[in-house]
Amino acid sequence: MKTIKDIDISGKKVFIRVDFNVPMDLQQNITDDSRIRAVLGTLEYALDHNAKLIIASHIGRPNGKILPELSLSPVAMRLGRLLRKDVVMAKDCIGPEVKALIDQMKPGNIILLENLRYHSEEEKNEDAFAKELAELCDVYINDAFAVSHRINASVVAITKFTPVSAAGFLLQKELGYFENALADPKRPLVAIVGGAKVSSKIGALENMLHHVDKFIIGGAMANTFLKSFGYNLGKSKVEKDLVEVAKSVMKKAAERGIKFYLPVDAVVARDFDAGAEIKIVPIQEIPEDWMALDIGPATSLLYSQALYDAKTIIWNGPMGVFEMDAFSRGTFAMARSVANSYALSIVGGGDTDVAIHKSGETDRITYISTGGGAFLALMEGKTLPAVAALNNT
Repeated sequence: MKTIKDIDISGKKVFIRVDFNVPMDLQQNITDDSRIRAVLGTLEYALDHNAKLIIASHIGRPNGKILPELSLSPVAMRLGRLLRKDVVMAKDCIGPEVKALIDQMKPGNIILLENLRYHSEEEKNEDAFAKELAELCDVYINDAFAVSHRINASVVAITKFTPVSAAGFLLQKELGYFENALADPKRPLVAIVGGAKVSSKIGALENMLHHVDKFIIGGAMANTFLKSFGYNLGKSKVEKDLVEVAKSVMKKAAERGIKFYLPVDAVVARDFDAGAEIKIVPIQEIPEDWMALDIGPATSLLYSQALYDAKTIIWNGPMGVFEMDAFSRGTFAMARSVANSYALSIVGGGDTDVAIHKSGETDRITYISTGGGAFLALMEGKTLPAVAALNNT
């Protein structure tokens, strides 16, 4: 896969697809700009090499409608401050006005195109839309790891029409960290898998069986595994149709000599509510009309001990409903345990990176991925469609 360093970009119109899908409050103030900061290396490299910079992204889910609250204008302002350069905000991402604006560019100029998803053709991967985007540039760079698992026009179809296509530094780094962690990991390699559903993680679990030495399971998905032992879990969320699948995963792990850790206690509540009364109980003693919403302190201690000798850690998914303070302790304890380890630690998944930021342990994690679905797709052993598209150019 070619990277931006392999291409002569001096004086050329360089279209860089990034992921500026940043969180904003109701007043359109950016509350976390880490996704913008993550691609500054690529953008600064292009500027240092006298490129004309055309930046494209989506934000939110406008579904082909022009929604002012999902404009990239606030991003243009923040990006300008971070680069210390003027960023011109285009009114659209295609069309004669945009083309005229780009034709006037000089080396070192920066234009941010408006939300790609204002056009429904983007998510449909339509060739005509991709061709219009491609006609804006001389060189195409994909630095949007977080959307590289999607078959969208700006990351897949566009590569058929651009003269030259390559990867940016962020995409290269994301793939490199993950591939190195699985191809030749320092062992023990521990996979921490959490979140709400086994159904969304089963592919990752099945694939990781070929790589890991230990599994640590948390979040509501742990309930489905625990149910296979016949425990009464009260009102806890259980995917009953996947209990046998969960049992099969544990059986395969045992056959391969993989240690498989499940919660031994839980923080439970009667209702899914931040103000609900809570208890900490052993897994075997969850009351009939209560539900498990976080791992308990004994589980946190057990998991910390399981991580003690880890040399490589891959973590996807929280241990509980960390958005509610009463049920955040397990996830934050896991963040501290991972941070305190001597392992190469790679954390991915939208919820997980938010939890790491909230825990204050960001600086002690080796690498925090910008991708959720893309990170999970790599855990499943899949080739990302956008990466395949770059490799085929």
